[in-house]
Amino acid sequence: MRYLSAVDDSISKTMGFFQKLKDRLGRTQNKLVHEIKRIVTRSPKLTADSAEELEAALLSADFGMTMTLRIIEATRKAYESKGKGEFDFVKVAADEVERALSSGDPSLLDQGDDLTVISMVGVNGTGKTTTCAKLANRLKLQGKTVGMAACDTFRAAAIDQLKVWSERLDVPLTMGDYGADPAAVAHDAVSSALSKNSDYLLIDTAGRLHTKHNLMQELQKVHRVMGKKLEGAPHETLLVLDATTGMNALNQAREFNKAVPLTGLVITKLDGTSKAGMVVAIQNELKIPVKFIGVGEQPDDLQPFVAREFAHAIFGLDE
Repeated sequence: MRYLSAVDDSISKTMGFFQKLKDRLGRTQNKLVHEIKRIVTRSPKLTADSAEELEAALLSADFGMTMTLRIIEATRKAYESKGKGEFDFVKVAADEVERALSSGDPSLLDQGDDLTVISMVGVNGTGKTTTCAKLANRLKLQGKTVGMAACDTFRAAAIDQLKVWSERLDVPLTMGDYGADPAAVAHDAVSSALSKNSDYLLIDTAGRLHTKHNLMQELQKVHRVMGKKLEGAPHETLLVLDATTGMNALNQAREFNKAVPLTGLVITKLDGTSKAGMVVAIQNELKIPVKFIGVGEQPDDLQPFVAREFAHAIFGLDE
């Protein structure tokens, strides 16, 4: 068992992804950095009042209370040790966010010569189907043989959408009829991938509200069926989260993690939110690593997560 490294991924570097990420996080960055600079310029010393204002600015970007207090404490220590002449709140905050985001391994599991099954889960509208296809594209570009499974059988459009992607990417797709048992489709997909000696199988599950107990039980059944067909499957369970939902995404992560233990997160729609701090809040609380982020609609807009790049981009710093 090994992992596909995200840090050494050459695709991210060659395509200038950091600059794209920095541009797409502009809504969070502009609002947050502008407010921080306004507060710090007016009060370079970290007083009780300025700390309270900085706390409010970080909370408005959905960093969450725990992470916000962690950043404030780090800046307080930095000010005490360096003094205002060398004190840069933005840099200290970015460094603290990078430390928090570096706590987990962002690499994607690779079973080597054996099949690696990845289940994509999440609520409706997060972009699971598109993310599934984008991940298939990434793996194929890395020389991996990949299959996909349309296990969202409750939404005919999801099957059709994944079928279009499979034809576009030339990736085999296992699918059933609309309304078919998703566990049966998953079983057939694992059998097919094993027979083809595929490296990866990506399972596109139906979107479901994290508050619906019966739907979460059905997801557990899909996973059990795959596990009976192939020991350890799914080897990765990635929760796809829509960044525009802000801190509600943390509630989703909590509930999905209770039902089907998560191995990683995929954050989509970072280009449309001013609340990208939720990424930090989720990983800080649940210790589930962010493995990929999406900042657009093109196949190459899904990229491996790199803590330093994200932390610097969210605060508008250069690499």
